[in-house]
Amino acid sequence: MEHQLRMYVIKPGEMSEWIDEWSTHVVPLRRQLGFEVVGAWTIDGEDRFVWILRYTGTKPWAEADADYYGSPERKALTPNPARHVASSETWLMTPAV
Repeated sequence: MEHQLRMYVIKPGEMSEWIDEWSTHVVPLRRQLGFEVVGAWTIDGEDRFVWILRYTGTKPWAEADADYYGSPERKALTPNPARHVASSETWLMTPAV
């Protein structure tokens, strides 16, 4: 089971729109493709959105993630929710205990 920490800087003034599109489009599609959203948070006073994603399928993470981005459903998202993201950082995490 792999986890990924994802931290986005959302464009100023677009956080509520981002959260709405993320929860109604991104999350259901991720779930459909074998991912689970462990949790999501915003950081007070900053335009930061942080979430943790888990994948429990049999494919390697990179392949499953590529399947998500390459899926017809993801390509068809209009407008593309990623337009709200100014920058992003991601880390695959290994359990410490």
